[in-house]
Amino acid sequence: MTQVINYQTNCQKLTKIVETLINNNPIYQENLNLEEMITVINETFTPLAVPDVNSISEQELTKRIKSILSLYLVSGMLNDFTPEEMALFDDSVKRGN
Repeated sequence: MTQVINYQTNCQKLTKIVETLINNNPIYQENLNLEEMITVINETFTPLAVPDVNSISEQELTKRIKSILSLYLVSGMLNDFTPEEMALFDDSVKRGN
């Protein structure tokens, strides 16, 4: 029963942070689906993985969620690369540029 309550509380808190981050960033708004990102974040921070989200400061939790959103943003941009652009990107990553 405690896990269900934690899950509901976590979902509310996480959803609020995701909504705030996406609604205040035009790049996120344009390239990320709000509902999909809420689902991803809630699945990432399940009570089994993170038993008590409340033990993480709001600032740290926001930082972690922002990192995940940024990762999804960048990975989505890579999908738009042509094969030539992807080869250039891969080569740059290998060289560390």
